[in-house]
Amino acid sequence: MASTNEFGPDSGGRIKGVTIVKPIVYGNISRYFGKKREEDGHTHQWTVYVKPYHNEDMSTYVKKIHFKLHESYNNPNRIVIKPPYELTETGWGEFEIVIKIYFHDPNERPVTIYHILKLFQSTPEIQLGKKSLVSEFYEEIVFQDPTALMQHLLSTTRPISAGNWRHNSDFEAKKESTMKALIDARTKIRLQVIELKEKLTLAKETISNFKEEIAKISKAGGTLSVT
Repeated sequence: MASTNEFGPDSGGRIKGVTIVKPIVYGNISRYFGKKREEDGHTHQWTVYVKPYHNEDMSTYVKKIHFKLHESYNNPNRIVIKPPYELTETGWGEFEIVIKIYFHDPNERPVTIYHILKLFQSTPEIQLGKKSLVSEFYEEIVFQDPTALMQHLLSTTRPISAGNWRHNSDFEAKKESTMKALIDARTKIRLQVIELKEKLTLAKETISNFKEEIAKISKAGGTLSVT
């Protein structure tokens, strides 16, 4: 792996005009025990994680990931230095987990993500512990004008798995449904704008006609009566 020793203390300087995007998936999966655990009252086991969206080894450019848990946990600051970037715990409540991603290039600022740990859902299978709850999201880390070192690290990733790379959520289907919803919304707004423009044009014509009638009556010295 390349290092700052090869590229110098400034990591080779910034490469202007270059943008590299690395899509990731982050979130948690949890399962209900079926009842409270007698020794601590915990009801769920959960795993929080950060994964690459594509099949690639993030450790090429990620140095470590810091997961900050609720203060009620022993050692709430957990560091994971190699894939899989995840940690498993048990608990009984939902809270915000701060996820901070550090890179091998010391000149690249860490990226911070905030995730609300999800344990509860109304689906019967999940309530009974027969099915796991999944709460995960798609995000993109954008490297704008990366250093020469960072560009090298981002461009030399290797596959992390030889098989199919899948996520719990079908993000492509979500993308299609979201795009369809946006297109439908834009179409609806465009039609509403056309309708409002027609009403505005009609209103302007009506006002113009009234003004003409008032002008005619004023010129003739008469009065305008409304019945």
